[in-house]
Amino acid sequence: MPRRVIAKARRLVASKKSIVVLLAGFAIGFIALSLFGTSMIYTGTEQFCATNCHEMANNNTREYRDTIHDKNRTGVRATCSDCHVPHSPVPLYIAKMGALNDLWSHHVTHSVDTPEKFDAARQMMATRVWTYMKGNDSRECRYCHDEAKMDPEKQSAMAQTRHARAKKEKLTCVDCHYGIAHKVPDGPGPQEIEVDKAFISRSAIF
Repeated sequence: MPRRVIAKARRLVASKKSIVVLLAGFAIGFIALSLFGTSMIYTGTEQFCATNCHEMANNNTREYRDTIHDKNRTGVRATCSDCHVPHSPVPLYIAKMGALNDLWSHHVTHSVDTPEKFDAARQMMATRVWTYMKGNDSRECRYCHDEAKMDPEKQSAMAQTRHARAKKEKLTCVDCHYGIAHKVPDGPGPQEIEVDKAFISRSAIF
């Protein structure tokens, strides 16, 4: 039986059809990877995130406009994906799969399709984002803000004191820096959210 299979495989490889099948497989694979890569890039752009659905365009995008992350003296901007989409491959893929929940909310449940519904769910959504950021030690913040490259002499005395306290108490960026680009909901802030610190190192890497 194995000999027959091997002989059949050899005949298939030697035939002209195998070359056609191989080339077709490469072509299909190339097209699939190109579409996958293009969709990953496009769905992480500001154009897609900020204006593609009315939930974002009528709420978060309006709040974000003219904030320090949108307009400042240097002209260096942080867009939606800079703060809310991981930059490392594995976390990026996981986040993209998790975004299916947004499609479900947009097309099926319509849970935040009006400003009233959005405001009602604001605390829940903010808590979810803060918990995620505390769990990975503010990974997306640190992609742009490198603590090792900060010059304390260019910081105010208050900033130096608070950063020293944050390091001593093992606080992460979002514990103090939140509501920068979006309206802060009523209710507990990031420092009131308990996150298992044992998982920070692992989640910060992956």
